[in-house]
Amino acid sequence: MSRSEDMPTVLVVDDAPANLNLLAGLLQADYRVKLAASGAKALDLVQRAAPDLVLLDVMMPEMDGYEVCRRLKADTATSAIPVLFLTAMTQTEDEARGFQVGAADFIQKPINPMVLQARVRTHLQVKAYQDQLRDRNAWLQDELGQRLQQVDLLRDATLHVMISFAEFRDEATGHHVRRTQEYVRTLAQHFFDQGQHLDVLNAASIDHIAKSAPLHDLGKVATPDHILLKPGRHTPEETVIMRQHAMAGWEMLRRAADRMAGDADFLHHAMDIARHHHEKWDGSGYPDGLVGEAIPLSARLMAVADVFDALISARPYKPPMHLDKALSIIRDGCGNHFDPAVVAALEACLPEFERIARTWADAEVPA
Repeated sequence: MSRSEDMPTVLVVDDAPANLNLLAGLLQADYRVKLAASGAKALDLVQRAAPDLVLLDVMMPEMDGYEVCRRLKADTATSAIPVLFLTAMTQTEDEARGFQVGAADFIQKPINPMVLQARVRTHLQVKAYQDQLRDRNAWLQDELGQRLQQVDLLRDATLHVMISFAEFRDEATGHHVRRTQEYVRTLAQHFFDQGQHLDVLNAASIDHIAKSAPLHDLGKVATPDHILLKPGRHTPEETVIMRQHAMAGWEMLRRAADRMAGDADFLHHAMDIARHHHEKWDGSGYPDGLVGEAIPLSARLMAVADVFDALISARPYKPPMHLDKALSIIRDGCGNHFDPAVVAALEACLPEFERIARTWADAEVPA
């Protein structure tokens, strides 16, 4: 790189050729100097290649220095360029107006060479420091973004491992966890699009709820194989043990959240879903017998999604149920088993539910 290319660039704007020649002579030993005899020409040069500093005459025909400065500061690409006004005007009001449009400094005419060179040097040093700080901040933002992306990937990987562990032990689930995940996402997005439950739902929470949905049966990893994998119906004693998976899943996730301290917000919905997806709207569910809206929204969504998928899916102890029959059972549970609003949302989203069922089918889903 040549010495001239390494020099800061100063754009001098003045409608008087004598002033342009004078300023070029004073500055060209230390800077790359560009000259413009009008405001319009100056703006054109700046758009082509932004200078490091602008020396700008105030009184010019057609477009004065105030307007040139205002336009430079209004453009994010040029707003950081320091503008030093050159003027013979000495009124306080003139300086105040200059600072209002974004000037960094005023240099009085006639020009004092030492003052000019000192002011230019000082403002270029300040700009260099600001550029370094801006570059450093941009680097830090990029680095932070990459670290946050890594954290998100680690979270997703952790969830995937836990989900895979649960699936590995339950041979009957097939694509159940993926289908219920997409059902829950669809229901949550429907409520959000309708402007409902906005105290809970936003883009981030919908994503967290959907990613957490596959963990609803995580606690089944603690269920003995002879009960979990039993092909027939459970005895009352086995049912009691089977139901313990809700609290077991919540406890596993709670311990994980405790170890993660303040970085465990993404597990909040997972804990709610694992513990409460078998609660019922009328309070007859388990493990806590919660009633109505005391049941977390994420768990109410999961309850409908889970039962709907179980009904239309084949299990060792039953064939898949016809869609119309499954919907009839869901409707019968409206207001006692299920939140009526969630049932209504399912019916509104039924075409999407059918698409999800077909996409992630274990076997042919009855039409």
